[in-house]
Amino acid sequence: MYKILFVDLHHHWDANSQDFFNWSNLGFILEDYTNESDSALSLIKSKCYSLLIIDIVKCPEQGITLCKHVRTISPVPIILISDSTDFQLARKAMQYQVSDYLPAPVSSEDMTTCLQLMNRKLNEEKAENKKASYDIADDLEESVIDKVKEYVTESLGQNITLKEISSTLHFNYSYLGQKFKYHENMTFNAYLLQQRMEKAKQLLEKTEMKVYEIANEVGYYEMDWFYKKFKLYTGVSANEYRKMKMVTA
Repeated sequence: MYKILFVDLHHHWDANSQDFFNWSNLGFILEDYTNESDSALSLIKSKCYSLLIIDIVKCPEQGITLCKHVRTISPVPIILISDSTDFQLARKAMQYQVSDYLPAPVSSEDMTTCLQLMNRKLNEEKAENKKASYDIADDLEESVIDKVKEYVTESLGQNITLKEISSTLHFNYSYLGQKFKYHENMTFNAYLLQQRMEKAKQLLEKTEMKVYEIANEVGYYEMDWFYKKFKLYTGVSANEYRKMKMVTA
């Protein structure tokens, strides 16, 4: 339900104004009622409303002044109820971004049409804000994943674990693992192996480093383990890979 603050500057509604209209049928609830500008401003500062309805019949200037003050503290949509046909008043209302202008006395049909439109706009804004929050979350996730990949690149020669990286980045270990797999279409361990093996291949092709030196460079200090992983990854041993690349060079 969207919350409404009803401000009756004309003093012709009573405190039970909710009986005037079945607000809930259109997704609204008459949260608060007041007939004083100062009280309205205090309420807006302390509570969150989705819609402000102001009856300015017989007191248009006071109503426009209230709109002016409201706009200094809140972007809440405003609906004015007025019996004035003064064009200048309407222009001032537009200046303070009044959403709608209902002629007094307000009919049930006019109020229904107005609230239907406001409900549609509020729903659209809610959907846009929700999408924006998802986009921000996605951007933050991508930023964190980039940091994980950067950490791997800079620390290939060290003993790297996702648990350690999670602690460094202040992220939950399981959550980070799930998000990494979602973004990279592979687990963190698969990505780490890929980066180590690709780096080893590059060093075998472009340097004269000994195989054990290359193994150490990419984080393997047990040669048997490096040989096993490299052969599983490439289909050949490290020495065979180097010879193949020397022949094709």
